[in-house]
Amino acid sequence: MYDGIVSSLIAAFRERFHGSLRVKLVALALLPLLVAVPMVIGILASWGAVYFDRLLITKVRSDLAVAHGYFDQVKEGVGRRVESLAASERLARRLRERPTTAALTDLLRETQQQLRVDFLILLDAQGRVRAASAGPAPGHVLAESKVVRRAFAGHADTEVDIFSAVELAMIDPQLVEKARTPLIATKNALPTPRTEETRGMVIHAGAPAAGGHVLVGGLLLNKNLDFVDRINDIVYPEGSLPLGSAGTATLFLDDVRVATNVRLFEGERAIGTRVSASVRHTVLEEGKTWLDRAFVVKDWYVSAYEPIIDSRGERAGMLYVGFLEAPFQQARQVALALVVVLFVLAVAGAAFVSLRLARHVSQPVERMHGTMSAIEAGQIETRVGAVAGEDELAELAAHFDRLLDRLAAQTDALQRWGSELDGKVAERTRELAAANDSLRSAQQRLVMSEKLAAIGQLAAGVAHEINNPVAVIQGNLDVLRETLGPAAEPAMAEIRLIQDQVFRIRLIVTKLLQFARPAEYVGFMEPVRLDQVVQDSLVLVAHQMKKTSVAVMQELRATRPVTVNRNELQQVLINLMVNALQAMPDGGTLALATGDREVDGVAGGFVAVADSGRGISAEDRARLFDPFFTTKAGEGTGLGLWVSLGLVQRYGGRIDVDSPATGGSVFSVWLPNESTPTG
Repeated sequence: MYDGIVSSLIAAFRERFHGSLRVKLVALALLPLLVAVPMVIGILASWGAVYFDRLLITKVRSDLAVAHGYFDQVKEGVGRRVESLAASERLARRLRERPTTAALTDLLRETQQQLRVDFLILLDAQGRVRAASAGPAPGHVLAESKVVRRAFAGHADTEVDIFSAVELAMIDPQLVEKARTPLIATKNALPTPRTEETRGMVIHAGAPAAGGHVLVGGLLLNKNLDFVDRINDIVYPEGSLPLGSAGTATLFLDDVRVATNVRLFEGERAIGTRVSASVRHTVLEEGKTWLDRAFVVKDWYVSAYEPIIDSRGERAGMLYVGFLEAPFQQARQVALALVVVLFVLAVAGAAFVSLRLARHVSQPVERMHGTMSAIEAGQIETRVGAVAGEDELAELAAHFDRLLDRLAAQTDALQRWGSELDGKVAERTRELAAANDSLRSAQQRLVMSEKLAAIGQLAAGVAHEINNPVAVIQGNLDVLRETLGPAAEPAMAEIRLIQDQVFRIRLIVTKLLQFARPAEYVGFMEPVRLDQVVQDSLVLVAHQMKKTSVAVMQELRATRPVTVNRNELQQVLINLMVNALQAMPDGGTLALATGDREVDGVAGGFVAVADSGRGISAEDRARLFDPFFTTKAGEGTGLGLWVSLGLVQRYGGRIDVDSPATGGSVFSVWLPNESTPTG
């Protein structure tokens, strides 16, 4: 049943299409829109999705770099604090006094809190424990490690290592319970027979002390929630992620989350859950950094994982940062839906306009066709009448009516002249018949000859009189066909019908109008206020500024406009602002200034874009405007400044670059107030 209805609709449309000029014109107008625009939308949607995913990966890569920097900072901080105590006069003086073990233990316990570490152990020159903040008894020998060996060799060192439960118990029994983590079954994780993780990830440091002693200290990272929460606050401060996304940070021992702010349930952290098998293989087995979407506990995150290397050069765990993917995907779907809705509205509007225009074109043609049919049926008084508008179709209809009027008048005159001629010939014939019967046949031939001559003269006069209006009709028909071009094909039956009527009057078209092709329009120039263009450009780079902590300073003092193409000038300023923001990844100040300036006797205005980045070397400044030259390794095409310089020089302007010794760079664009574009 459904197939039958569809077939009926298709058949009705075909019949309507072949029988209606208006339907054909509407189809010609809408077909490119219905075919080309969806293809463009599909291509843009596909390209936009790829580019959008790349932006998310770039974002999480930079987040991982920040987290890595903080992790190294904490690691170095533990080492500096242990080294400062080992080299302190306080410890040296206490050792010179030959204190008791209890006195040294009290000192270590007192300074442990100040140094924010979990344990401090003082070893004598033979490597035996002399005193400890907790745990190992004096005289005990600790397990040998790289940190201790380097400390006895006179070098302070800090490393991340995995301590077994036995080693933790030897250092401090409380660390064993803190490190113990029950494993929680996790979707997509590699199967394991283990039920708990008892090892501990420790940042431990060693430094030589007075009298051949060595001071060892360390910080346990298992369940160190302050550590991961601090990473999360640094990488994802409140309000840094749009669209309601949330950022997370995690520290892994092997593939087990030992410190995280990822939530398993409301208020409960996902400590003890494990990473997916694919991430484990890439990061822990192959030693690569993971930059992709990943399933984290119960949601998909845009994730970054990197291996943590211990003192033996082995992969001991992972550092992770990431943010929820769902809000970004929803935003992308909403944007695509909005584009589709706009496309539907555009098609509806185009259909409405096309119907109106098609009616304007087809109605005069239909009226002329009806007029010709009426005349063929004997209604010689029928006329097209007035047609709305002042275009070629209205003029053609008016010419057509005037032609019919002239044709009717000349036909009446021809009939009157024929009647008069017939009367004169008959009268002459009667006179000759009465004079001489012998001359009747000759007289009849003479009358016929004179009659034919008169008719020939009359026909020549009528042809001369009709030739001009017929030429007007034929010329306007050619104008119609030439103007519509390929679009005239659906109306060729009606045009040929008009030509058939012209041919029935047995006249020849003698004049053809020629039209030149319309000129191609290019972008136009207009007076532009520099202050306004700067403000408009700031709005367009606002999304870029949200990625960095950049303050904007403005000093807009231009009073006279410059004559340029607004879009091209805005393209130049946006390129300079984006370059300035990229030069300040850790934040800074973006300074914008405008003003009036005269260069070589020519009045003009300037826009200055300055950043507080690290500046541009003299060698790079010399090549800055060369095509394909870029200082951003792996990013950009190196064409932005080259294209910008070309646009500015078209209007007689210039771009100057300065990089002060104090740091940063300044790009100044100067344009004359009155421009004449070249090239």
